[in-house]
Amino acid sequence: MLPPALTLLLLLGCLAAGSGTLSQDESQPTTSDETVVAGGTVVLKCKVEDPDDSSLQWSNPAQQTLYFGEKRALRDNRIQLVKSTPNELAISISNVVLADEGEYTCSIFTMPVRTAKALVTVLGIPQNPQIFGYELPIRETETAQLTCRSSGSKPAAQLRWKKGNKELQGGAPEVMEDSNGKTFTVTSHVEFTVTKDDNDVEVTCTVDHESLQNSERSTSQKLQVHFKPTATIEPDPPYPREGEELRLQCEAQGNPIPQEFLWTKEGSDVPLNLNTNRVLTLPFLNKSDSGTYICMATSTMGSVVVRYNLDINDFSQLPTPHVHSTSAPSSGPSQFTTHVTMATASSFTPVAVQDASPMSSSSGTYHAVIGGVVAVIVFLLLSLLIVLAHYLIRHKGTYLTHEAKGSDDAPDADTAIINAEGGQASGDDKKEYFI
Repeated sequence: MLPPALTLLLLLGCLAAGSGTLSQDESQPTTSDETVVAGGTVVLKCKVEDPDDSSLQWSNPAQQTLYFGEKRALRDNRIQLVKSTPNELAISISNVVLADEGEYTCSIFTMPVRTAKALVTVLGIPQNPQIFGYELPIRETETAQLTCRSSGSKPAAQLRWKKGNKELQGGAPEVMEDSNGKTFTVTSHVEFTVTKDDNDVEVTCTVDHESLQNSERSTSQKLQVHFKPTATIEPDPPYPREGEELRLQCEAQGNPIPQEFLWTKEGSDVPLNLNTNRVLTLPFLNKSDSGTYICMATSTMGSVVVRYNLDINDFSQLPTPHVHSTSAPSSGPSQFTTHVTMATASSFTPVAVQDASPMSSSSGTYHAVIGGVVAVIVFLLLSLLIVLAHYLIRHKGTYLTHEAKGSDDAPDADTAIINAEGGQASGDDKKEYFI
């Protein structure tokens, strides 16, 4: 067991050591790391609990004194005093540039000198992305190869693609360090096959970076796609009749839009119309106008052929329209054939390319009715002939009753004449006697 005096000395020594440690912690300055976007403002704060009658000081990464207490040491108007007390020294640096990045030191000149470090990170803002490799226009079914590039980001930015509202998967990004040794240039590539639905659709490249603070920078490129034409024939009126005027309009779509239209009639070698006019006019319809009318619309991407079948007759009923659209091979790889036919009982009927029959359902009905009418007329004529023959037979005996009586029983002709004369005379005598 230790003597009481020794125990007391040990206790005093422990208290003294604890007091020294506490005093040392209270005199240690504290700082925090800061991140700032290039062009922004950063505030550096240094605090100490027990300044021990000493002043705080801020130094830059080059160990140049910025502020010693409230006194400016470096002539840089971007650096301003925010707060200066015995326990805190705060300064601000505005219009931060990439060169301002590094470790800043807060010092307090006690015995010994105590320091604290603050790491300032400057974010480089990426430039607006640019799209390269687009050639105007792109032909249908070709492959578009686009490149997006953005420079000046720190750290390296991320690029993403979108076509319309659909995300596109780009290739692995390429990252290169800029000449300043601090920022980076990022490049991304994307490929896709275009269709006519991509015409006037925008392809967008967007750059994502923490310096943008929930905003984004992007650029867009509108696609111009050339594709083969399509066409339909629109009649006016929709259900033409004999004696009316008919206008056939060849409605063509495509990119570029067809500018040349050739009208022909099937079975005729003479063109009806060849110019930029897409309308064919038939001023006064008659049965000779019946047939198949052909419109060929042509653009730089090829030609399209559409057919309209017209059937003019005298029989009319409520029309029942039908639309048929089929495709057929053409003489060239860039030419399409589309057959558009509409049918009514009195005007025009659908005819497929494989079966170009001139008869229609309305014509069949018309001929059936005509056959029925002819049969009725023939029946009525036969009935009239039978009645007339019966009438003639019934009235034939009237002309035989005028022969003289008694001639029927005479043995020969002379006796019949004598008897007839005698009978006639006797008749006259009786008549005379009666009077």
